[in-house]
Amino acid sequence: MARVLSQRELGRALLARQMLLERADVTTEGAVTQLVGMQAQAPYAPYFGLWTRLREFRTTDLVKALTGRRLVRIALMRSTIHLVTIADYRALRPWAQPALDRELDSAFKRALTGLHRAAVAEAGQALLDAQHLTPTQLGVALRERWPDREPGALAAVVRNLVPLVQVPPRAVWGIGGTTRYATAAGWTGAEPAPVADCERVVLRYLAAFGPASVKDVQTWAGRTRLRPILERLRPRLAVFRDECGVELFDLPDGPRPGADAHAPVRFLPEYDNLLASHADRSRVISEEARKRVTLRNGMRATFLMDGKVAGVWKLHRDTGAANLEIEPFRPLNATERDEVQIEGVRLLAFAAPEDRHDIRWHRFTVGT
Repeated sequence: MARVLSQRELGRALLARQMLLERADVTTEGAVTQLVGMQAQAPYAPYFGLWTRLREFRTTDLVKALTGRRLVRIALMRSTIHLVTIADYRALRPWAQPALDRELDSAFKRALTGLHRAAVAEAGQALLDAQHLTPTQLGVALRERWPDREPGALAAVVRNLVPLVQVPPRAVWGIGGTTRYATAAGWTGAEPAPVADCERVVLRYLAAFGPASVKDVQTWAGRTRLRPILERLRPRLAVFRDECGVELFDLPDGPRPGADAHAPVRFLPEYDNLLASHADRSRVISEEARKRVTLRNGMRATFLMDGKVAGVWKLHRDTGAANLEIEPFRPLNATERDEVQIEGVRLLAFAAPEDRHDIRWHRFTVGT
């Protein structure tokens, strides 16, 4: 009979793989590889996500990787923007294609009815091979050929069918800028893999997020019908069950620290994949907390205490000053407050080393 892993044990296993029990001594690219990419709709989120996971990380490390074309921002799992290495753009884009196709079929179904999508994709690729364009510019240019179609829908076809990267200075720390597309092949000099190595991708997911159920894998991928892949891998995997009897798969040598492993305070950025990559997220966030951090089009920045989301935070910067707002979801005792405060001071030193710093606590309020 499969061993039962408690919710707390599952949480500790996830935190260990996510470099959140102990900060890791790896490079920026090494960390992004280990995490199978980082969700990056919010341009600066990966900077905070790497800072909270790595023993040594500077904003310039990620800036150099982006401007040096070693890391790229591209639509992948769940049709969301991810920060990945060039090797992972090549491996993960064909894996993510079903989710990208489904988004077109759902969000743009009416606008794309009767449209020859492949022709739009080809025209868009030609435009972007010639120059970098914003989504609006791309849609307007395509509308010259398809005047009866919505520019936004036309641009979405190209985004979802042609691998596109968002080029710097978008997401460059301290500079930023609007989204501009380039073809991934043109920007990186590398084409995506012709087909996805599905088993390898699932094994990498388990290394970063396991132990996990079939539904967990599907949630992370934004895909369905992945059970056959897990069944093919079953002889190579360790099999467990959670406290509700759900079957969980894992790498035999995956780290699974005990339930009593110390989990320090950690600040997570908005959209962090730690909170978006399982169907059952109770190992790191309660249902009440999940409702409080989930926005209509995103997820708030959070902080962890003892391995679970305990509140949210927000950084405000003005000329010469940086203020960190911290809102716990429950009353904190003096020791807990001190632990959060210490980590908050570290965050301010990282994000705004030259500014005056202030930490503001929101009074605990009962969630609705």
